[in-house]
Amino acid sequence: MNASVKNRLSCTLHIGRNERYKRFAAVPLAHDMKKLRALLFFCSLYVYANAQTEPTLIQFSGLIMTEADGRLVPVPYATISVPQKRRGTYADYRGFFTIVVEKGEKVRFNCIGLEPVTITIPDTLTQDRYAIVQLMSQDTILLPEAVIFPWPSKEHFKIEFLKMDVTPELQRRATENLANEYMAEARKNPDIVPYGGRESANFYLRKQAREYYYIGQTPPMNIFSPLAWGQFFKAWKNGDFKKKKG
Repeated sequence: MNASVKNRLSCTLHIGRNERYKRFAAVPLAHDMKKLRALLFFCSLYVYANAQTEPTLIQFSGLIMTEADGRLVPVPYATISVPQKRRGTYADYRGFFTIVVEKGEKVRFNCIGLEPVTITIPDTLTQDRYAIVQLMSQDTILLPEAVIFPWPSKEHFKIEFLKMDVTPELQRRATENLANEYMAEARKNPDIVPYGGRESANFYLRKQAREYYYIGQTPPMNIFSPLAWGQFFKAWKNGDFKKKKG
């Protein structure tokens, strides 16, 4: 067999092996292409479905206002709540608020002195934002103070006062109530003469101030104070603890 025949046979065998390899390799490649096409098809369906679905969560924002002296003014620090979810927020000092809600939920607005308002978020929204200007009306009108007297005028009071019959018993009670000893005891004992509103408020504020002064730490105790012990011994020597004979 000459050289030319050998070369032809070797080329034929080589080409046959390549063809068989291509046929075997084409089978898994075609299978992978089918999987890839199916994956791309489902991905496109998912993206299309999400694009067509309307948003359910809505960023609900707005201003709360009311009428005062013939003009609209903001309602600061009003509360905005979602009763179904038991959550909410409050407006700032300019009456602005923002909260995340769902379509169809009820939102309630409350503020002291104004009538509560409840609205429903529309379920036909196509965007994820919804803004309104909520108006609230006055609920309570404060009337000026009214003082009722048993006499129609000061002149009538003067006449009735001068005509009043002051008995010895009333004079004795007035003298006892105005005695210096009784007034001094009344100043010390609030059970005799209760504190007024201003005195009670001042006492409560002073008490709070003392508590806040030592907040976060143990307040000092007078039992460890040398000044308190000095005052105690001084009062003991002066006989302040002795029983006074009636």
